[in-house]
Amino acid sequence: MNLFEEAISKIDQINAEDPNQEFADEKSFPKELLYSLRMSEKLDSFSPEAPDHLKIAARAQHIGRWRIPRSDYPMDRVGYLKWREELKKMHATLTSDILKDVGYQDDFIGKVSHLIRKRQLKTDEETQALEDVICLVFLEYYFDDFASKHEKDKIIDILQKTWAKMSEKGKDAALNLKLSPQSTQLIQEALSN
Repeated sequence: MNLFEEAISKIDQINAEDPNQEFADEKSFPKELLYSLRMSEKLDSFSPEAPDHLKIAARAQHIGRWRIPRSDYPMDRVGYLKWREELKKMHATLTSDILKDVGYQDDFIGKVSHLIRKRQLKTDEETQALEDVICLVFLEYYFDDFASKHEKDKIIDILQKTWAKMSEKGKDAALNLKLSPQSTQLIQEALSN
């Protein structure tokens, strides 16, 4: 097993510990393991030439996410942002520890951490590619469920914010996703405002 395969295996081992389950293809998966597999699959189709550090960052995007519950923070915008920042730090630290353990050099580890922390969004091509993949995975796999739980105004706002984070290439890919008629209609409405 090479360094890359060993790193991916260790990321998957941690995500397989997620006590939360999600169903896909008539099977139950640890939630964050399924998310990480979807991230890798989407990156492979969106950016097939992606370097290994970007592939690892995509796979580790939510590593161990259940360890810092949203409920530990105030249920407002400030609490949400603080929770997200703590998650990014934890994801970067866990991944860095794995990469050190398997033998990656500091410069490689730094690139992965930079991506996971979403540094220089809009100006760093690789950070932007990762953000595009995150948005595409959200829209394809999680948006219908999200939309069913929230008021229409909030959904439109989230769609507009999601769209603003994406590159032109990401937006084109999003418009070509096979989404439910309801999701497609909501996206069209969000983009027309």
